[in-house]
Amino acid sequence: MHPQRTSLAPGLSISRLVCGLWQVADIEKHGATIDPEQGADALQAYSKAGFDTFDMADHYGSAEIITGHLLKRYPAGSGRPVAFTKWCPEPGSMTRDVVRRGVEERLARLGVDTVDLLQFHWWTFEHPAWLDALHEMQAMKEEGLIGALGLTNFDAAHLNLALADGIEIASNQVSFSLIDRRAAGDLTSLCLKTGVKLLAYGTLCGGFLSEKWLGQPEPATIPDWSRSKYKRFIDTAGGWAVYQGILNAASEIARKHGVSVSNVASRWVLDHPAVAATIIGARLGENQHRDDNLKVFTFALDEDDRTRLDNAFAASSHIPGDCGDEYRKPPFLTASGDLSHHLEAIPSVYKAVPVPGRKNRLRVSSGSIWEPLAGYSRAVRTGDRILVSGTTATHGADRCVAPGNAGAQATYILDKIAASITALGGRMEDVVRTRIYLKDAAQWEPVSRAHGRFFSDVLPANTMIQAGALIGDYEVEIEAEAMLDPQ
Repeated sequence: MHPQRTSLAPGLSISRLVCGLWQVADIEKHGATIDPEQGADALQAYSKAGFDTFDMADHYGSAEIITGHLLKRYPAGSGRPVAFTKWCPEPGSMTRDVVRRGVEERLARLGVDTVDLLQFHWWTFEHPAWLDALHEMQAMKEEGLIGALGLTNFDAAHLNLALADGIEIASNQVSFSLIDRRAAGDLTSLCLKTGVKLLAYGTLCGGFLSEKWLGQPEPATIPDWSRSKYKRFIDTAGGWAVYQGILNAASEIARKHGVSVSNVASRWVLDHPAVAATIIGARLGENQHRDDNLKVFTFALDEDDRTRLDNAFAASSHIPGDCGDEYRKPPFLTASGDLSHHLEAIPSVYKAVPVPGRKNRLRVSSGSIWEPLAGYSRAVRTGDRILVSGTTATHGADRCVAPGNAGAQATYILDKIAASITALGGRMEDVVRTRIYLKDAAQWEPVSRAHGRFFSDVLPANTMIQAGALIGDYEVEIEAEAMLDPQ
């Protein structure tokens, strides 16, 4: 018996159980390097058992190199395994040369002419160069250097923005489990509408969703990165007692069907219609669990099973935000915990400059052609007050982002406003007023939902009006005012 397969993109058939190689970085974290041929031997054993789809990233230690050694063993057209990787650059200018160097390094490390699936991660959407990177990657896809283009840790709003701006996205890799159910909401709805597939990681919560932990006391310390990360999810979802309730429900279902808790956890995620595959850790040379993992395809969850799980979920708290937020805002549910220092070290896309002759006044420009032409700034700070001009979805000097899509444009605009406020020493939490101007009042809902994603906790004063014909292909314009707490 082999894992079930699915089509992720035209010509790209994958296993519905993908082997994730993030633990290579964990194994190598103290400086030791896995012998690439021995690592390839371990991967080849997975491939021969039907687990022939591997997921890795530029920062997963030597995972790409190990996989490259594996791929060399398969002549063209001989059932070569499938290799996914990720490019996770630091935010900055995404010129053609920068993007191509990043992609070409993936090709070189894997030893291939085409990356089967290249997935892109971006740390902060306040820096808009992620769209430049994706458009260049789209061009490389059309050249044949990239087979399919994916994202990782993108929320529904920014996936929608990428699609609306003309990027062909095959997949989005996100956390999805019995503990972290965020992907079942807006992201799934968007994927079902657009055909994008989800690749689910964290499905077993680093091993916490297994019989090993049933009825066990809460651990005081955790030695590895993976479990450290998912323990943070457990804490945020309600704590150890709530987790044990979900684990107990999964255990009862597992006993009923004669399978493992891990099988139940995987089956629940795989049953979601937008999910193409789950990603399970392949810890090379250690526990492999291949036979047990295959049992996920031998049973089906029935209505009673789902009700039992839903009852256990009812005691838990929702993980805050949308998918990927754990990398961009508190509570930072990542292996390394609080990422504030990392995000604060990322240079702002805008630069605050003093206004000549005006004490305590700063301003920023976004670089659009309209600002010097009409004589205005993107935003101005005077004392503790920040005023942001009416902002449209203009990328760079003059390109309209996501023409015709008001909701996607609103997302881009609010990122741009956030970047302007940040450059002037404020935060979106400091915003006290926004004004929204719509070309078409019928588009109030997608724009309002975008506004709500940014301000649901801040709740500034707001005005929305239909302004009639905005210039060009712009569907919406937004201005904002922020008040900083006195120093």
